Parts: sequence; C-alpha cells; structure tokens
Amino acid sequence: MNPKDIIRKALEEGRTKLLEHEAIEIIKYYGAGVADAYLAKSAEEAANIADKIGYPVVLKIVSPDISHKSDVGGVILGLRNRLEVMDAYQKIIDNVSTNAPNSRIVGVLVQKMAEPGGIEVIVGGLRDNVFGPVVMFGLGGIFVEVLRDVSFRVAPVSFEDALEMMKEIKAAKILEGYRNTPPVDKNSLAKIIVATAKLLEENPEIDSLDLNPIIAYPDKAIVVDARIILKKR
Repeated sequence: MNPKDIIRKALEEGRTKLLEHEAIEIIKYYGAGVADAYLAKSAEEAANIADKIGYPVVLKIVSPDISHKSDVGGVILGLRNRLEVMDAYQKIIDNVSTNAPNSRIVGVLVQKMAEPGGIEVIVGGLRDNVFGPVVMFGLGGIFVEVLRDVSFRVAPVSFEDALEMMKEIKAAKILEGYRNTPPVDKNSLAKIIVATAKLLEENPEIDSLDLNPIIAYPDKAIVVDARIILKKR
C-alpha cells in the first residue's frame, strides 16, 4: 500500500500512531532494509506466513491501544516451527484478553527474527518548528539512552551526509570494527538514514519516527522495530 494511503487510513480512524506493520511497510517502501513482517489474523495464517519467511520468527500483538507489548504478554520470541507459531498465536491472544481486556486487537505480527551478532543502532526523525525535518543517528542501547551519543542533520540528507553522520558520533570506531568484530555495512545504514529523511520530507503528516533497533551486519542493515507518530489533526 502507498504510504499516503496508510497515513490517510490511520488519520481517518483517529489514530496518531501507526501500527507496527504499517510503519514497517512505509520504511520498506522508501528502500530501507527491514526484517520481513506480515500481519496475521488467525493462527493458521500466522503459521503460513512463518513458513514463507522462514524460521525462527517472533510474534507480536498488533493493537492501537497497547504501547508496551511485552508487559501484557504480547510478544513471543524464537519460534522454530509451524506448531510453535500456532500455539504462540493463541497464547498471545489469551494473554492480551486477560491483561488488557479492553484493547482492540487488529491481529498478530509475524516477523523474521534478526540473526545473532551485528551492532544495534538507532535512526530517528522529527519535525522541528524552526528547521523542519531533522534526522538523528546513533548507536543503540546504552549509547543512546545514557550517553546521548548521536548526530543530527536537517533534511534533505544526501548519501554523503549520512556517511558523515556515522563518523561524528564518539563511538564511531565501533562501526569500523574492533578486536574480532568486522566493520558494519555503512552503505546500508546510509540508505536507511536517507530513506528516513525522504519520508519525513514527502509526508508532512508525520510528526516523528523511531527506527530502533536497527541491526547492522558486515553485509547489510535491517530495521527490526519501527514507530511512526502522526501530527494531531
């Protein structure tokens, strides 16, 4: 679905936060690497999706009323076969019905689990009152939460700008490779940064977005979680 149609549908439904599968679809539309993820509305559909994208997979509840999925038992990781997926689907529905009984359930997201290894990074974006669309890059985890080790650019952001942003953080050497860890694929990260700037520019309805985590490997970078917030009408 076209990003404009996804955004229009959300606003018509009175939502300012896109559902996770909607956010992932928009990120993918702009050319960023994403972990394969599809919405399932039954246990059998979830199993069929898992068979298609390959195991292991993670299942996550999709609801406009639930922000912290894990708190209500809405996430199950490391599912390795069809039967496990079908059991996990029903368990998630039961958990949410018990722990968040008034929540609207859209379905369950079936997502390919990220491969082990790699380095967590974050790309964010917001619409500043003075500068307009602004993009942020930093390492994930403790680096962004505690040290605030990030760099910023005002859109538009070129490929060269994106590569420069990676050099500006204090922990840049981690991306270059250290000890037995190889360097990450900076070109793939740059594509995600450029895509983030472009979707902010082309969709003024978006107020902010958060791609966290992105897992950077030696040969690719994959967006695992995406959060997009729309402006209130």
